[in-house]
Amino acid sequence: MRALVGSVLGLVLWGGVALAQDVEEIVAEAGAADVTENGSEAGLQAWIAGFRGRALAAGISAATFDEVMQGVHFLPDVIERDRKQDEFTRTIWDYLDRAVSEDRIVAGQKALRTYGPLLEQIEARYGVDKHIVLAIWGLESAYGAVRGDIETPSALATLAYDTRRGGFFEGELIAALQIVQSGAVKPAAMIGSWAGAMGHTQFMPSSYLKLAVSFDGRGKPDIWGEDPTDALASTAAYLANAGWKNGGRWGDEVRLPVGFDYSVAGDRTQKPLSFWAGLGVTFPGGGSLGDGWASLLLPAGARGPAFLIYDNFAAIEAYNKADSYVIAVGHLADRIAGGAAFVGGWPRDLRALTLGERKEMQVLLLAAGAYAGTADGKIGPLTVAAVKAFQRARGMVVDGYPSLEILLALR
Repeated sequence: MRALVGSVLGLVLWGGVALAQDVEEIVAEAGAADVTENGSEAGLQAWIAGFRGRALAAGISAATFDEVMQGVHFLPDVIERDRKQDEFTRTIWDYLDRAVSEDRIVAGQKALRTYGPLLEQIEARYGVDKHIVLAIWGLESAYGAVRGDIETPSALATLAYDTRRGGFFEGELIAALQIVQSGAVKPAAMIGSWAGAMGHTQFMPSSYLKLAVSFDGRGKPDIWGEDPTDALASTAAYLANAGWKNGGRWGDEVRLPVGFDYSVAGDRTQKPLSFWAGLGVTFPGGGSLGDGWASLLLPAGARGPAFLIYDNFAAIEAYNKADSYVIAVGHLADRIAGGAAFVGGWPRDLRALTLGERKEMQVLLLAAGAYAGTADGKIGPLTVAAVKAFQRARGMVVDGYPSLEILLALR
């Protein structure tokens, strides 16, 4: 699922169509209009009439506009799915249980046997690990099995008609019209997810225009058909454009020594691997950390697994910013290649905070003078830093993890 508002979907979606229930972005804005209640087919058609002039001004021909938009209809289920993101809460371990399931690993190994020669050619051309490309395919569409069945123009028009993120989706709708106008796909074949992501690896229309490639150089990139070649090549091209370093890894699970200072983790500031080695950080099986630079990530706080993450983590982040998604891609790639499961256990007795609880935590951190952001429920660097400050002041383990324990202590 995914482009260029920080991810190929621009939405920070967890796992594409194949994991539609796993969508985890928290993007609600207080007071947004409830189109589920107020939207209608008539309202959408009125919006389309007003949109026509803007589309034509953006270079869409009247013929293309009429061909595509005459088949567009209001999809209330799309708005409902978009709204449900706001309340959806899932821990990283619950997400990874599904994203890197045994079935998905086995299916990935089968796909590797089937498409191995093609993936090797793609890796040779773009310098991106074939297992990473395969893992993204697996997460986004279950290796092409679940590419979505919603008409992309209708989905995008419905979301553009909505007031919550209308500007973003109007831009994607114009990009979709440009794709049709280019002759790359017929309107009836332009189908995908509820959020407008398309094809085997779920490109948003704007990402398609900027980064999709035709692997054989003949014709427009085809990411919609049964043949996944152009979609897989386009994903590799996307990651290469995002700075993927050939031969490098996304990250590695590590062990932390007893008494480790967890406050040094999580700020994404890279330090030499010799720095981490000096703090007693090791691989689970031993061995030198080697040379290079990495930052330390604790996605579940001090009680969960720890990871040294490298530049290629950021390259996958360009596809989708959610840490859970990046870890899932990297770990699924490793498992498909024959790697082992994570050694560290997850704190499965904990639950994720609801959107309301995350907002409450931010309000209380604001009141405590520890937080400088807004109470929007989005857990980003400012919230993590504020939690660390609160933990430090209370003499708690300073890992920045926004747990229920922290909320109760704030109350």
